[in-house]
Amino acid sequence: MTVIINGTTGTLQNYDYLVPTTGFSYTFSTYNTLILNPAGTLATGTITMPASPSDGMIVTFSSTQQITALTVSANTGQTLNNTLTKIVAGQSMSYVYRSASTAWFAFNTALSASMISSVLGYIPVDYLVVAGGGGGATTAGSGGGAGGMLTGNLPISVAAGVLYGITVGAGGAGGTSDGTNGQQGSNSVFSTFLTALGGGLGQHGSNGTDGGSGSGGGYATGSPIPHLGGSGTSGQGNAGGLGGTVAAPSYPCGGGGGAGAVGGSVTAASATGGNGGAGLASSITGSSVTYAGGGGGSGAGGTTGGTGGGGNGGTISSGRQNGTVNTGGGGGGGGAANNGQGAGGSGIVILRYSDSYAAATTTGSPTVTVTGGYRIYQFTASGTITL
Repeated sequence: MTVIINGTTGTLQNYDYLVPTTGFSYTFSTYNTLILNPAGTLATGTITMPASPSDGMIVTFSSTQQITALTVSANTGQTLNNTLTKIVAGQSMSYVYRSASTAWFAFNTALSASMISSVLGYIPVDYLVVAGGGGGATTAGSGGGAGGMLTGNLPISVAAGVLYGITVGAGGAGGTSDGTNGQQGSNSVFSTFLTALGGGLGQHGSNGTDGGSGSGGGYATGSPIPHLGGSGTSGQGNAGGLGGTVAAPSYPCGGGGGAGAVGGSVTAASATGGNGGAGLASSITGSSVTYAGGGGGSGAGGTTGGTGGGGNGGTISSGRQNGTVNTGGGGGGGGAANNGQGAGGSGIVILRYSDSYAAATTTGSPTVTVTGGYRIYQFTASGTITL
């Protein structure tokens, strides 16, 4: 018998230590704690509760290796609740006995990452889902809103054959002729779990459009009241900035909202377009990258796109710029010259989980890397993944 003495309380605890082979059978008797340390994975094994337990007795067992088919049984005249049928490496389980019920109840279990996968059928997956940015409007056009940005962690089923669809949203086109609006960015989707909304389309002479982040307000022709920026979606992005009321030659417009900040507004007496709202940084790939910046509004100056891929707005003499691809950046609004495209940047979907789990099966040709203890899947085009 091996004895552990707790020097603080003076209590005595004993445990049994086994190096079992497949097909082992063990019944608790002298010891309340069992440590199993097999040389490798076992196909089968049986553990039976003690024959004459006292009220409140706790028994605990753990294994350093997986036991694929484990039988845990009550002894004669007893019942056992929440029976395990499998134990994975590093898992432990405790039961407490209630004599009035002549039954054992699950008391505590240690959940390792491999248990979540193998026993519960789920693994924790980090995600980044960014929608396509909105396109900027032309000729006194506001900046497009950034695509919505979602980031966090989800438990995802690894049941055989479960396939998850992934949609990567396209950026909205910029306005193509004098005084026309841009187009809304498209949504990015991870199965039924997450939908990031496309960025609001840039406006010419109107209030901005709602989206993941809202577009800026356009120039208010003949009105002393500025046009409002479109609203962003809570948890995904921010509103666009206010448009201006200054007339020719600048006609300044608001900047599109970004994931990290609202779009820049035009001050009442300013000829300067609003800057795009800043995006947010993510290190899901192992390096910090900023996504979902808003597009700059057109005007005489101050038309910078938001950090995170937002395109610069155009001025009287310079052209607007596209949002950066695969960042969800909003497109810049066009100035009087109406140069450049002002399209929103396409979105991206990135999934990451521990490399202690098996590689996934995918379609859509994602970029796959294994680094820092993770498997990372970067989708820049729509596809599927099976974990």
